[in-house]
Amino acid sequence: MFKPKHSGWLFAFIMSGFMAFCMSGILTLINLGLVDNFIWLWLRAYVLAHLCAFPLVMLFAPFSRRIVEWLVK
Repeated sequence: MFKPKHSGWLFAFIMSGFMAFCMSGILTLINLGLVDNFIWLWLRAYVLAHLCAFPLVMLFAPFSRRIVEWLVK
């Protein structure tokens, strides 16, 4: 499969995918309700959200790690 050196970006990709999936579903439901084409609207929102979320996680992960290290000292 993947080598251990790829674990950082792989974790970010999977975690951002889960978060984008959940958040896009929740926000689509809140904004539109259970409309007839809810699933398709949710999946479209998910794809767009994941395209944004993954690079953002990669960008903010080092900053977040530093904040956590500072908080737990």
